[in-house]
Amino acid sequence: MWRFKLEKLEQLLSEGKIKTTPDGKPIMRGFKTYLDELPGVPLQSVWTDIPRIGNTSSERLGYATQKPLALLERILTASSNEGDVILDPFCGCGTAVDAAEKLKRKWIGIDITHLAVSLIEKRMRDRYPGIEFEVHGTPKDIDGARNLAERDKYQFQWWACSLVNAQPYQGKKKGSDTGIDGLIYFQDDATLPKKIVVSVKGGENVGVSMLRDFAHVIDRERAAMGFFVTLTDPTKNMVTEGVVSGYYTSPLSGAKFPKLQVLTIEGLLSGKEQARYPHMDAGGLTFKKAKQEEAEPQQGKFKL
Repeated sequence: MWRFKLEKLEQLLSEGKIKTTPDGKPIMRGFKTYLDELPGVPLQSVWTDIPRIGNTSSERLGYATQKPLALLERILTASSNEGDVILDPFCGCGTAVDAAEKLKRKWIGIDITHLAVSLIEKRMRDRYPGIEFEVHGTPKDIDGARNLAERDKYQFQWWACSLVNAQPYQGKKKGSDTGIDGLIYFQDDATLPKKIVVSVKGGENVGVSMLRDFAHVIDRERAAMGFFVTLTDPTKNMVTEGVVSGYYTSPLSGAKFPKLQVLTIEGLLSGKEQARYPHMDAGGLTFKKAKQEEAEPQQGKFKL
């Protein structure tokens, strides 16, 4: 008895599912199997097919606990539908809200640190140009900045570092900072990355002596530049001290940048001031620019 009718065999032969000899004759008991037609093995609780984010991956943003975007996409695809609301109460660098946006879910992200919120803002705007979302809990003006400085000096320092795209010194460890609150790395030649040190002052009294001390820190750290970020307006002597500290000249472009830059919180918030250093458009090497996503942006909410 034949296993298949003649019509079925002819169909299988025409679909290339029967093995043949070099001259095209069918070989019985020689069926071809294609992987894309097999049901496969259902996913188990251990997923090993999604690789970790490598140190040189274009996906890596510089956040220590960053998870692969593919991992969060799989979780959201399996547990939600388009239009659902995704809540991530510990969103870190924003991989979950990024995946939610890409998969056309609405989202709400929450994090306790102002640094994380700032990083997510940058990530989402880089990935989805034109996206609109609300941010709650971060300082929007000088009064909000003063309030944060009074409530928590460390959170204020970390938030102020984000205004110049700096990473908190020693991974946000509280304690003695040896005159450094943040770090920025950039590269404008073939040598090793260069360093910028950041000092944040949230008090009401700042003077030229603080700036001179910071100049010594720049020299001690062999940094290319230093950013002195202050909540209070600097004195005229401080501005002069910054000017006479000299310039860093980029070997790549020949452009000159003040070696010691005095920046105010109010100026950074309003956009009247900005930290100047080579490759600023690429965000240096501290927090990398996220790859732009072509999906249409959806409305989301972000809370601190």
